[in-house]
Amino acid sequence: MSKAGKVALGVAGAVVIIGVIVLSAGAKREKGAEVRFEKVGRRDLVAAVTASGKIQPKTKVDVSPDITGRITKLAVHEGDFVQKGQFLLQIDPTVYQAGLARAQANFASAQASFVQAQASRDQARRVLERSKQLKQQNPNLISDEQLDQAQTAFNVADAVTNSAEHQVEQARAGVQESRDQLSKTHIVAPMTGRITRLAVEEGEMAVPGTFSKDVGLLLTVSDLSVIQTKVNVDETDVVRVKLGDSVEVSIDAFPDTVFIGRVTKIANSALLAQAAASAATGTNDRAVDYEVEITLTNPPADVRPDLSATARVVTDTRKQALAIPIIALTVRENTPVTPETRRDTSQTGKKKDTEGVFVVVNGKATFRPVQVGIAGDEYFEVLSGVKEGEQIVGGPYQAIRDLKEGSPVRAMKAPADTTKKAST
Repeated sequence: MSKAGKVALGVAGAVVIIGVIVLSAGAKREKGAEVRFEKVGRRDLVAAVTASGKIQPKTKVDVSPDITGRITKLAVHEGDFVQKGQFLLQIDPTVYQAGLARAQANFASAQASFVQAQASRDQARRVLERSKQLKQQNPNLISDEQLDQAQTAFNVADAVTNSAEHQVEQARAGVQESRDQLSKTHIVAPMTGRITRLAVEEGEMAVPGTFSKDVGLLLTVSDLSVIQTKVNVDETDVVRVKLGDSVEVSIDAFPDTVFIGRVTKIANSALLAQAAASAATGTNDRAVDYEVEITLTNPPADVRPDLSATARVVTDTRKQALAIPIIALTVRENTPVTPETRRDTSQTGKKKDTEGVFVVVNGKATFRPVQVGIAGDEYFEVLSGVKEGEQIVGGPYQAIRDLKEGSPVRAMKAPADTTKKAST
């Protein structure tokens, strides 16, 4: 075969291949995109907010020392149940006993000085009174200077007595202060509960925490009769949470049980750590959380503080609401906004995105705007735009994303039952 013939044959083959490809693509276009059909129907919907957090008792008290000293006796262990007023631990009282004895001695000395000052004042008063009587009987018996000296001596004695009296009060206050300091070496339970944390050992130094309570923490007493879950809810979700909302709580330590609770408190300000971090960086792109408190109605008997938990807060419910699959909802650019459709003249001529679904009519997908309500786990409540029984494109996601107005569509084939084939 000549060279020209070979070239002609190659060109003809290429034309045939291209034709086959074109015909195949055309056939596919005629058949339409494979999608999953679903009819608009009614369903029970539950809108919920999910957040994670920790198990905490409603009431707990962190016991910290008010004085410095070595722990000489520890009467409890972590996990012990204690009654209010029960002895917990002893801080070495030696220094404070000596301080009390010194304060008592100062008090006794001040009392003695006060008694002495009173006696001096009484003596000065008698001298003054006699001087006045003599002056009245015969002005020549005592001079005016002597009378003034007697008056001055009484005034000084009276002032010294008043000072001594105040010194007695000061010494009495010192005794009370020393007694209070000594009493703080004997630490008792502030409430009835369980020792959920014991941070010290016998022989360690107890030091008051000036800037952080964790530094000087001795132990924690918790009332485990009322258990709560404190979760961090994102700022976009917290507005949907209300006091009294029903909550399902899953505790990691109890994987087979779901506990029921109610929302009892919603924070009015964001968590401080996150707010401070956002302020420090000068940006607002950090996620901001709010603390939500949930009180459990049926807590487990052997629950412990700080267990990890996940809360599902039910924010709204709908019975037999008209619903569409969440995956079916998509966004398309709508026609230009005109003054007739929008009163805001600043938006005239601009386009906006519209939420909607593709309704299947005569094998073609037609985009139709819809208004949705609450969101369940898999379905949206639909308020307007479609009717019950209408067929819409329910998936898959990529197919819905690529669909155009008026595109032909066909039902996706059901996957083959591989288990049945294997058995045959």
